[in-house]
Amino acid sequence: MIRVLVAEDQAAVRTALVLILRAEADVEVVGEAADGEEAVRLALELRPDVVLMDVRMPRLDGVSATRQVVAAGAAQVLVLTTFDLDAYVWGALRAGAAGFLLKDLEADALVEGVRTVARGDGMLAPSVTRRLISSFARSAPPPVAPAGDVLAALTPKEREVLGCLGAGLANAEIAARLHTAEATTKTHVSRILAKLGLRSRVQAAILAQELGVPLPGE
Repeated sequence: MIRVLVAEDQAAVRTALVLILRAEADVEVVGEAADGEEAVRLALELRPDVVLMDVRMPRLDGVSATRQVVAAGAAQVLVLTTFDLDAYVWGALRAGAAGFLLKDLEADALVEGVRTVARGDGMLAPSVTRRLISSFARSAPPPVAPAGDVLAALTPKEREVLGCLGAGLANAEIAARLHTAEATTKTHVSRILAKLGLRSRVQAAILAQELGVPLPGE
């Protein structure tokens, strides 16, 4: 059973999200929060598998709430946003969010996003994945350390996988491109995160763009 905390300040939207999630046999909504401070408090108290976190909330914004939840190891955070809020999205991903979804998504996509994050995989809205990462890379400051220093701990294959992450590819797409099993790809991703001290594959994708890690074959 996937335990979910829904953090959304608009009551009508929060109710709709809860109804969608409660309709699934493998999902349990364990709590609801109307602001960021309440979201952090409930996450620390309830220790859900996933916090579905709105970005713009009173008392404490979703970015700051995400940072606190992730730092405490309380849950995986899946951010709900609109693409117009780029700065908020980037901040949430920097804070360790496992990914983000757009608020206008279909119910099935919401549920699948929650399941994906609960499995430990990253989740980016497919329609904007590459555009978001590319936009972030153009606006982000240059890395403090040279790329070679940052990536020295990675094997050649892990660098290829990191390049794929930077292009927004999912595990299945990476496996097909590199002619490996999907399970092997997931192992590579886990090792990359551990070696680079990252919290999510989304952060790995952003780092790959910042460092200019190429997509294999291009």
